[in-house]
Amino acid sequence: MFEKIKELNKLKHAQSKIKKQMEEIFSTKEKGNIRIVVRGDKRIQKLEIDGQDQKELRDLINEVFGDVDKKVEKQMRGQLKDLGLPDL
Repeated sequence: MFEKIKELNKLKHAQSKIKKQMEEIFSTKEKGNIRIVVRGDKRIQKLEIDGQDQKELRDLINEVFGDVDKKVEKQMRGQLKDLGLPDL
């Protein structure tokens, strides 16, 4: 039992490390008057239209992405339990 807990902690630590690495990856695209910068964790870092920062729109999009992530995670956890796998 102790070994399983130890292994789960190790997996959580690795997951956290990967998440931090993903946050340090960026991609920038421009089309017409729109410029967007997205991090590796698929969060919008910057959104500009006509050179103006669109913070409210950026925050709204990131918020809805966060909601979807939570719903997907909840569904995946349920499927892991159905398969008899431990919850991470």
